[in-house]
Amino acid sequence: MSAPSSIVVVGSLNADLVVGVSRFASPGETVTGHRFDVFPGGKGGNQAAAAARLGASVAMIGQVGADSQGAWLRQSLAGTGADVSLVSVDESVSSGVALITTDASGQNTIVVVPGANGTFAPERLAPAVSRLKAARVVLLQLEIPLATVERAAADARSAGAIVLLDPAPARAIPDQLIALVSIVTPNETELASLAGVPADTFADDDVDALARGLIGRGAAEVIVKLGARGARHVTRHESRHYAAPSVTAVDTTAAGDAFNGALAVALAEDRRLEDAIPFACAAGALSVTRPGAQPSMPAREAVLAFLRGAP
Repeated sequence: MSAPSSIVVVGSLNADLVVGVSRFASPGETVTGHRFDVFPGGKGGNQAAAAARLGASVAMIGQVGADSQGAWLRQSLAGTGADVSLVSVDESVSSGVALITTDASGQNTIVVVPGANGTFAPERLAPAVSRLKAARVVLLQLEIPLATVERAAADARSAGAIVLLDPAPARAIPDQLIALVSIVTPNETELASLAGVPADTFADDDVDALARGLIGRGAAEVIVKLGARGARHVTRHESRHYAAPSVTAVDTTAAGDAFNGALAVALAEDRRLEDAIPFACAAGALSVTRPGAQPSMPAREAVLAFLRGAP
């Protein structure tokens, strides 16, 4: 039996098919791409890779298909140092795939085909429950069935773990899940979705109020990821903004995953949020300077050096 991991990630693994374009196509329009790459991805796999690259003991719990992509996803994630022994195989479906278009500014659009991620039902967590309950920090996202996310959150919280929920991709989530989570980490689009308002109708001044709406639904704390503007930590009575280091973006894919993975590492090391959030902002910023999802996740030494040199 494997040793307990300080961080356990329950989530998705995808093969990312990435096309680079000068600009996004309008509906009905064809544009010519200038590059094509295939990267290991999936929000769960990305966050596991991020934490492992930062030196944490990480276990990934998820599912792939019985195909060459599934074998490659497991092997690639294992190469980051993460334990993939609890990544199961569903022989009835393909592995998950994400179709990603990246423009000249580094922004992206993503279409996800769940594949084996979509059949990762709650009962398939059974072989991993002991590892889940032994974790210091558990990372969750929403690219696997919601019932599985709820089961993992309940098991982790009952054992006293810190539970981080990245509510992505944006979707409605029940209050009982929010109440099981230690920290919810939406970006602006996801925060708007959870609040039931259009993403383009609120300003920075509205972030605190919308985040406190989640606290009113049972969340203990909220950290809103603001991209190049950093992050905002909101509690019932206080809020604090953390600036992100300035970088030139090449590809913003998985920047939020780099943030969450780094946040988990810092919390597993018993750092206070005042230290953990700048560390996470630095990891997220560094990740956008390289293409791809998991290949862009920075090493610990790079993040620490970046922090020392950051203004």
